[in-house]
Amino acid sequence: MAGSDTTVAAAAPPDTVKILIAGGFGVGKTTMVGSVSEIAPLRTEEPLTAAGLGVDDLDGIEHKRATTVALDFGRITISRELVLYLFGTPGQQRFWFMWNDLAIGALGAVVLVDVRRPESSFAAIDFFERREIPFVVGVNGFYGEHPYPAEDIRDALALPEHVRVLLCDARERESCRDVLIALIDQLIADARKAG
Repeated sequence: MAGSDTTVAAAAPPDTVKILIAGGFGVGKTTMVGSVSEIAPLRTEEPLTAAGLGVDDLDGIEHKRATTVALDFGRITISRELVLYLFGTPGQQRFWFMWNDLAIGALGAVVLVDVRRPESSFAAIDFFERREIPFVVGVNGFYGEHPYPAEDIRDALALPEHVRVLLCDARERESCRDVLIALIDQLIADARKAG
């Protein structure tokens, strides 16, 4: 209609939150990002080569054939108002220098733990504690198995009570989504306490 003063209000863009998916070598970070992302994830996986012999610890993950050399990236829309950008970190120690850059602007993190090799996640836990970046722990049940309850894992990792420990399966979208929602709930609760 000519002369009409009716305007269409533009929908507000959603808030975006940067989340890191971190943990040791072979704990399932690439799998988690891929299973929960609503877009085809960006992956920087390369085949394991002789260059990693004696450098990369393959104990317990001898079947692993490729590794992330830079990052994984995915996206998940939680609601019209909230979109998460997921950045999976490389797991090998020789690529940890990238974590500082990846952490810039991150509001929180998921630290994935493989109960067969819990020591592989100590560095990630330490990284986020030192930088005071909130995180939750996702215990990835390889082959769908969870041999230990969450509280036993909390004790083994010496985690404070405020850090949530959740059993998950990095292959299952709903399981990964629940871990991310737990992290967002924690971030909201922390913001309310601070505000």
